[in-house]
Amino acid sequence: MLIYDFQEIGNKLLSIRKRAGLTQSEVAEAANLSDRTYADIERGTVNMRIETILKICTALQITPDVILTEDNHSLSVKQQELLCKLEECTQKQKETALELLSVYLKSTQ
Repeated sequence: MLIYDFQEIGNKLLSIRKRAGLTQSEVAEAANLSDRTYADIERGTVNMRIETILKICTALQITPDVILTEDNHSLSVKQQELLCKLEECTQKQKETALELLSVYLKSTQ
């Protein structure tokens, strides 16, 4: 299924960029876009032309279907995003996050 929500596309780009270890500036430069334009794209506040999508995909070394379609891949992107956020935490923060997750899961049973 195609995704038409630019914010969702921007979130996917953000996650992919972070997994690749790139900054917004690096992707913008590789895609021949201004830093501001690329930042707006990740925020989902800009309508992109096909040419722009293709430039960004080339810069990130992905195919357009990765960001323009919704499938089980989007779940793995969210899982990867969660892992990236956890990697940035201190050991104490990780322990707290695990405790909070356990409490939340118990409350939803």
